[in-house]
Amino acid sequence: MKGTHLGEFEELVLLTCALLVNSAYSVTIGAEIEEQTGRTITLSTVHTALYRLEKKEFVESYMGGSTGERGGRRKRLYRITAAGFDALNQAKDIRGRMWNMMPNYKF
Repeated sequence: MKGTHLGEFEELVLLTCALLVNSAYSVTIGAEIEEQTGRTITLSTVHTALYRLEKKEFVESYMGGSTGERGGRRKRLYRITAAGFDALNQAKDIRGRMWNMMPNYKF
């Protein structure tokens, strides 16, 4: 599969999709990332990351039920795939190995 590298923001979006089981859509993903990181997130950046992750087959989208708060429109929800979970684990392992190699700096 070409282009399976995870960028930092893609990793956050993918991890958030995994955390928000059955309720991960662009608005909730962005809100959760903002809450956890203190960063300001735009919906367009979330949509771009979701598009890339879906293209890499790390997430899949499906249509949820209609809601009154959205005027009867359905939400496009996202869930992590097995390949996405593997990518998250690989990223975690790489970061862990590198943190374990870090020398003890004294400033």
